[in-house]
Amino acid sequence: MATAETQTMVVGIDDSEHSMYALQWTLDHFFANSTVNPPFKLVIVHAKPSPSSVVGLAGPGAAEVLPYVDSDLKKIAARVVEKAKEICSSKSVHVFVVEVVEGDARNILCEAVEKHHASILVVGSHGYGAIKSCNEDSNLAVLGSVSDYCAHHAHCTVMIVKRPKTKH
Repeated sequence: MATAETQTMVVGIDDSEHSMYALQWTLDHFFANSTVNPPFKLVIVHAKPSPSSVVGLAGPGAAEVLPYVDSDLKKIAARVVEKAKEICSSKSVHVFVVEVVEGDARNILCEAVEKHHASILVVGSHGYGAIKSCNEDSNLAVLGSVSDYCAHHAHCTVMIVKRPKTKH
């Protein structure tokens, strides 16, 4: 009798509390009590922005700034990966792959789904609505929502994990 191959789950992370909550939630709900035979191959993906996309400069002096920005982005990526590993370890999940890929998170996550033939993509939600995106944060109005983009473009099931609002 042939055994079914384990499906792959991709979890997108960044340096936000929302994405770390989504990772924790996913581990609690899909990987709890399954350390021997996990239900999915777990691939954790962090999309590191390119220095030029962060700086947005194209003039004299830009070349001198980019190495410093790149260094900071690499440090942030290392912290994000370390935090994800700590969360996995605290949930007794020890078999997973972590990838850091430079580029726009929307494209990186959809490409990771294709590369790993994932059956599910998990992303956190910052909870920005369309009005807030357009009025309060011009970057979001231009870039759009990563979770929204993935929900429409990823070739698999997309689960958007929202962090519960805290009461004051």
